[in-house]
Amino acid sequence: MSQTELTIFVFAYLIVLAQGIFLFIDAKKRDRLAWVWGIVGLIQAPMPLICYYFFVIRPDRKNRRIS
Repeated sequence: MSQTELTIFVFAYLIVLAQGIFLFIDAKKRDRLAWVWGIVGLIQAPMPLICYYFFVIRPDRKNRRIS
């Protein structure tokens, strides 16, 4: 493995790890299946973030405005 490939691999790993941690912490705050979102966030990027936004964050914001 060349130096460039190793750098890209480490960078991608850190992005996916940060995404998984963010999804877990935010889902835990919102009481929304934190473990599931954390594991899904470790699979790939950025699709889990997009899904999380549409399935958790947007509905939560709409509910706060209505209340």
